[in-house]
Amino acid sequence: MSNTNKRVLVGVIMALIAVGAGVLEYFGISAVRYLGLAVVVLMIIEMIKCICQTKKSLLLKDKNWLIFGGFLAWLFVMLAAVNVVGNRPWIILLLLLIISFADIGAWFFGRLLGGDKMWERLSAGKTWAGQIAGILCGTFASIMYGLLGTDIFMPQLMWIGISLSLLSQYGDLTASWIKRRMGIKDFGNILPGHGGIIDRFDGWIYTLPLVWLVML
Repeated sequence: MSNTNKRVLVGVIMALIAVGAGVLEYFGISAVRYLGLAVVVLMIIEMIKCICQTKKSLLLKDKNWLIFGGFLAWLFVMLAAVNVVGNRPWIILLLLLIISFADIGAWFFGRLLGGDKMWERLSAGKTWAGQIAGILCGTFASIMYGLLGTDIFMPQLMWIGISLSLLSQYGDLTASWIKRRMGIKDFGNILPGHGGIIDRFDGWIYTLPLVWLVML
């Protein structure tokens, strides 16, 4: 099976898990919150594992130990955020929807349209065309989420879609920067075609804490 087919298959499975969690929420089971907590806990474990496997000489180089430790601490901030935001499952589901559409849009249209690279040293595949397409796709998903749920166009969802789509892509770039300093391609291989848990959910890095801050 090709890497692209694996990526699509795993993406479909994760989408079905998210739908299943939404269905359980309908029946009064807090599945979305626990699913979010599980994801961030796995991200923390994955990061600790990567730090432990990093050579000591690389950790000491250019204060990498401080950068990696700071990123690990930020993951604990994300854990606190998802614990609070998860009490409103519709927000977590909206986040998943926006980030997924932004990621797919950036990946698909970036490959289709090509063009200038955003930051080739960090991520050779990311282009400005892909970023714009990702923002448009994420915003579309946000607006449709509101229309399907209430049959009313809510302008605030448009701005939420734009801001979260943009932040999710910069979360992706941040993860790429950390990987580059660690000298690794992926944080793990638990998700075929995607890499590790952090590779798949790096869009949460800034969006979750931002939503938590807004809620506070």
